[in-house]
This record gives sequence, structure tokens and C-alpha cells, in this order.
Amino acid sequence: MGYVKLRIRELAQQKGWTLKEVAERSGVNYNTLKSYVQRDVLNTVDLSAVYKIARTFEVTIEELMELVE
Repeated sequence: MGYVKLRIRELAQQKGWTLKEVAERSGVNYNTLKSYVQRDVLNTVDLSAVYKIARTFEVTIEELMELVE
């Protein structure tokens, strides 16, 4: 089992978006998004939410996720 880190904050900063804007643009609940950003690593994620976030940033899921050993 691996852990992942989502690059949400980094990608949002590149676009000049707040986390609230990312939530609105992606359709992902703000609290879910915020919990993904606040944790250093995640061992479980909602893949449909991750897919929506990746689409919002126009990146692949692989580009959004960083594997943490």
C-alpha cells in the first residue's frame, strides 16, 4: 500500500486560484478538498474527486498525485 500527496495547493497557486475557487470549478466539496490539502500524505482518496480536480487543472491524475514512500 502506498501513500500519495496531492499537488492541489501548488497547482492552484500556479493558476492564481484559491482553494474555494478550485472547489467551485471542480465540483468537489470544499471540505473534502481542504482535507486533501491539509494532510501531508493520504492513504485513501475518493478517486472521482481526484479525477475532477485533475480535470480542473487540465493535468492527468498522475501529474496531480505524488507518490510518497
